[in-house]
Amino acid sequence: MPFSRVISAIFLYFFLSTALSAAPVPESERIPVDLRRTTLVVRDIDKSLPLYRDTLGLKVIYDEVIGGATRLVLLRANDDFVGVLGLMQRLNPTAPIPPPEFRRAQAGDPILVFNLQDLESRIERIRTTPHVTVAESPRLIDYPAANGGVIRVLFSAVWDADGNFIELNRIIGTPAGTTR
Repeated sequence: MPFSRVISAIFLYFFLSTALSAAPVPESERIPVDLRRTTLVVRDIDKSLPLYRDTLGLKVIYDEVIGGATRLVLLRANDDFVGVLGLMQRLNPTAPIPPPEFRRAQAGDPILVFNLQDLESRIERIRTTPHVTVAESPRLIDYPAANGGVIRVLFSAVWDADGNFIELNRIIGTPAGTTR
């Protein structure tokens, strides 16, 4: 293989590996605040776990009943300090629990965004996961970038068992807030 192709291959490997991985903010840009966790109040954790744990592959790092009244499950992707997802179920609700609504997120509703590097090969498993409703199958979207360019994303969306709207994406371009 010619030397220039070797250099190109090495550059491409490092370029792609850094572009597709999460990384901490440089020390010089850090602020004294971390967003540790987002917790969703769910109707039935056992209906929620197949999507988050089994299909998306998040690792359970905590699963406890607290005070006999609440079950809390914490799941992580690639970091156990920031970006943790909590699922909380009240075990003895005092009021009727309304059924989930499968609609676009409204003011006050969360939207979870997961970046899946293997979205194309994983979408069929997502589609057949119990209690998951596909809102949008994967399609390419070009988002405007802060520098005037384009952020290319393979976008898809689902609702979980509780009607939470979840984006499942694969970033093809440069993620927002990063530079290459």
